[in-house]
Amino acid sequence: MSMAPAASAEYPATLNIDYPDRKLNRLTSFFRIFTAIPIAIVLSSLTGLSMQWSQHAQKAGGLDHWEYGASAGILFLAVLLMVLFRKKYPRWWFDWNLALSRFNYRVCTYILLLRDEYPSTDEEQAVHLNLVYPDVQTQLGRGMPLVKWFLAIPHYFVLCFLVIAAFAVWVVAWFAILFTGRYPRGMFDFTAGVLRWGLRVSAYAALLITDEYPPFSLE
Repeated sequence: MSMAPAASAEYPATLNIDYPDRKLNRLTSFFRIFTAIPIAIVLSSLTGLSMQWSQHAQKAGGLDHWEYGASAGILFLAVLLMVLFRKKYPRWWFDWNLALSRFNYRVCTYILLLRDEYPSTDEEQAVHLNLVYPDVQTQLGRGMPLVKWFLAIPHYFVLCFLVIAAFAVWVVAWFAILFTGRYPRGMFDFTAGVLRWGLRVSAYAALLITDEYPPFSLE
């Protein structure tokens, strides 16, 4: 159960975002926080928690209460239990996590101004995310899903600071796009690197597709 990443092999979770070879749309970039609302609602309906108020009449009177409903989101607990007790990772569960991850990162890419194409719910567009389906019997330790969240704590700590830096870059890039139509390449690579780092940590600790410890790298 080595935590050291294998330097000779590519990590089983990869993310590459095409740098726009043209000027970005200044108008949609200016209003990006508003134009992203519809697709963000679609994404949250797949990953979030919905809550609604209802009133049920009973013989003794009315009873007010909140009803909660959660969508599937990323399949984590089910995968954890299946790996732990059955040493299996159902392929359709993996395919769901892959498709949802791709959609999520297309929306994030749009919100972060890296691209100005409106995020598709199913087409790859300029965001190339891939996860490698694991051979559970040989590549995943039965008890590792129980401890990965703890082992990933150093990454969570670093990512907190990287996300703050990415937000600052987002603000600067917003002004740069408004004045020049371009997202400065160095800032683009940094933000894409933060997203890539986050994906690898997610693949390790949440998606559970690998026991290979994520590298501390933006590349």
